[in-house]
Amino acid sequence: MKKIIDLYRKELENESEITKKMLSRIPEDKFDWRPHPKSMNVERLSNHLAELPFWVRMCLHQPVLDFADTPYQPTAYVTTDELKTFWNKGMEDAVKAFSKADDEMLNEKWMLRTGDQIHWETTKGDALRMSLSQIIHHRAQLGVFLRLLDVPIPGSYGPSADEY
Repeated sequence: MKKIIDLYRKELENESEITKKMLSRIPEDKFDWRPHPKSMNVERLSNHLAELPFWVRMCLHQPVLDFADTPYQPTAYVTTDELKTFWNKGMEDAVKAFSKADDEMLNEKWMLRTGDQIHWETTKGDALRMSLSQIIHHRAQLGVFLRLLDVPIPGSYGPSADEY
């Protein structure tokens, strides 16, 4: 019987290959572009996407992420090579975090807060699942951005219309 933690690791590894393809398609002259004033621009969206593998360690090996103690400092990479390098570092960090984790940890409490303001109380397993879902969600957003920029989209779970 497979361990749940191994299934999460395998899912992240599968999503990693798809995400690297998507990050590699970003035109470097479009990092300031956004489809709507309320949308993130390509730089912010792609950087946030590239940060997400680092959440694996936070979710598995910390009981709380408190923005009062650890203020969020967004990254600001503006080349596809920088983004892919950062993504790869995050994946290395995630693989190490998975190697030091077990299924029992998934039921431990985890919290996202800013000082006394609690944003989310859950289990480490739920926080990890949310992190993996965020990768898929933001990669899909990036795909829409790229489509609107008329950039050919790589397939995710099969070929895209651009690959026929």
